[in-house]
Amino acid sequence: MNRIKEFRKKLKYTQIKIQMLTGIDQSDYSKFERGIRQPTIEQYKSLALIFNTSIDYLVGLTDNTKRY
Repeated sequence: MNRIKEFRKKLKYTQIKIQMLTGIDQSDYSKFERGIRQPTIEQYKSLALIFNTSIDYLVGLTDNTKRY
């Protein structure tokens, strides 16, 4: 399971809830979770803020989930 999906499930958010919080289209977000498409840097920033983590963690550059 990818890290974006892990965080969403941990928070018990639906993909629609993520869409409402970030403005990212639900179909695009679904593609992120399935690994078909990668978020833009702006989308990663929005997701990192919602999930209270760093972009580095979301993209797999670190295993530290804490924000800087």
